[in-house]
Amino acid sequence: MDISLASMDDSPTTPLKAFATFLIRHHSDQLRSIAHSPDPKLHYPLFVEFAELMDDDPPLARLLFSRPTDYLRIFDDAAVWAHMIILGDSKGSMNGVKKDFIHVRINVTGSPLEFPETFPSIGSVRVKHHGVLLTLKGTVIRSGTIKMYEGERWYICRKCKHKFPVYPELETRNSIQLPSFCPSQRSKPCEGKSFECLEGSVVRHDYQEIKIQESTQVLGVGSIPRSVLVILKDDLVDLVKAGDDVIVTGVLSAKWSPDLKDVRCDLDPMLIANHVRTNELKVEVDIPDDIIMKFTQFWSNFKDTPLKGRNAILRGICPQVFGLFTVKLAVALTLIGGVQHVDISGTKVRGESHLLLVGDPGTGKSQFLKFAAKLSNRAVITTGLGSTSAGLTVAAVKDGGEWMLEAGALVLADGGLCCIDEVDSMREHDRATIHEAMEQQTISVAKAGLVTTLSTRTIVFGATNPKGHYDPEQPLSVNTTLSGPLLSRFDIVLVLLDTKNPEWDAVVSSHILYESEQEKGKRDNDLSNNWPLTMLRRYIQFVKGYFRPVLTQEAEQIISNYYQLQRRSAMDNAARTTVRMLESLIRLAQAHARLMFRNEVTRLDAITAILCIESSMMTSALVDSVGNALHSNFTENPDEEYAKQETLILDKLKSVDE
Repeated sequence: MDISLASMDDSPTTPLKAFATFLIRHHSDQLRSIAHSPDPKLHYPLFVEFAELMDDDPPLARLLFSRPTDYLRIFDDAAVWAHMIILGDSKGSMNGVKKDFIHVRINVTGSPLEFPETFPSIGSVRVKHHGVLLTLKGTVIRSGTIKMYEGERWYICRKCKHKFPVYPELETRNSIQLPSFCPSQRSKPCEGKSFECLEGSVVRHDYQEIKIQESTQVLGVGSIPRSVLVILKDDLVDLVKAGDDVIVTGVLSAKWSPDLKDVRCDLDPMLIANHVRTNELKVEVDIPDDIIMKFTQFWSNFKDTPLKGRNAILRGICPQVFGLFTVKLAVALTLIGGVQHVDISGTKVRGESHLLLVGDPGTGKSQFLKFAAKLSNRAVITTGLGSTSAGLTVAAVKDGGEWMLEAGALVLADGGLCCIDEVDSMREHDRATIHEAMEQQTISVAKAGLVTTLSTRTIVFGATNPKGHYDPEQPLSVNTTLSGPLLSRFDIVLVLLDTKNPEWDAVVSSHILYESEQEKGKRDNDLSNNWPLTMLRRYIQFVKGYFRPVLTQEAEQIISNYYQLQRRSAMDNAARTTVRMLESLIRLAQAHARLMFRNEVTRLDAITAILCIESSMMTSALVDSVGNALHSNFTENPDEEYAKQETLILDKLKSVDE
């Protein structure tokens, strides 16, 4: 049968013809690809930009927006018509198979629909959004199993022999309601009430329920993140997993809650998805070219004194806390991280670094945690006292008689930062659950018959108080009650002891008073003096994405010698001097090279990584006295200071070669 656009002129459904014409004109390549696919039983997506439809046919686009339930079904029929036309035109050149299931997926990103009324947050979804094309953005916290349901069923009227489809109502849990009388559109109504189901007319679809939650980054203090149920059908099922950031376009509807005795039956909002896009850019920030030029200019100004430029950046980290140079350097290196690589056997070696702050009360640990969360695009903050193993990893929850997995803090922080305050307050078996997440960056789950592995490529930033008074003579595991395996997974462990130092107290108090006086004054916009929070975020994200530093032979030799020296000397700290220390040194050296705006790990980066590890060792292998990280301050001439430290460290490391 020869099908052409001319044959649609007799069709009473004008939007069908209009949309089929639009598809043939703009999406013939997609239609041709679908027409020549071999499997006729599959459900095929056909992606359409709403902005393109708006430019081509504004009235049709407005109808789609205001009545999506009706017109999306018409658009699917139009796509089947259009692909048959393409199939008829190309029969001589290639063999094709007729497809019955083509679904038009509307992408509204970058279109006129991208405004608050049609792009609301999940918490602001109201009745006014019902029945229009809506787009929601959030994180998948729960993913259900894939089921099947009846998508449509054809009936025939026994009186007039009129055939008509009946669709299930998702609102009433996919139940099919027959019409009260025959829906035929003849001049004389049939009014027949007896119908017969046509044999072989039942169409079944794949079906999956997920739950998405609004991002905690956009919520104010005290706000509870809201969630909404999302229905995925056909080609959309199994596209996302727990922890993914998604942008979902669909139609807002409601679902009757299950019938329970003595419980009021409510309507729960749900979004019937039409288009799902995974937000792959969750860890990236849009950085304009002029900002990148500022970064380049900044480092060209500090070409002769690079460490002075580095310290200018570090001063922008947690500026309300005076000094603590070592901690600020550690926070910057942890957030930037090293380069992930895969060895010959296919084993992944993580690029993310982990940081633990052990300190007395009032040493600013929580301040650094909160500021680090602001610097990261994706961050989850939790406390050890209120966190269980299920809350940190993944929980099995029962919903409507079915078990589902719900993502915990580490899974939700995938690709970002997970801050855990008061790590010592966690129970021992709860702490043990994060071992795999920190090193292998996965979480293996076997709960309620659900066996799976979830990704946790996250930076863990922990803070804890020492057990009683910190005893420098005892190893770290005794002072903190944290086990050796957990401590070895942290790249840097800094101890902040509040020792009585009158000179330091005087300097800190004057700084705090000066800051409160200057709070209302305007800050300098020059990067050489001040790095604001937004600029710091952009800088960290840029160097993470742009630079992939490679170790030079000299840097490799220095790191290798230091590792061997530590293995010989630090017998009291066996929990820290493992092979993981060698990997930590490489990651920290790569992170410092990125911080210094370079693609090569030099001697400077290797020695800085060694100094960071030395600060986290209470028994030093190189420096005679390890200073308190709490009292570490920014020096006036960091490059001269570094030259002295470099000479001292290289002299000590030479003995390893000899």
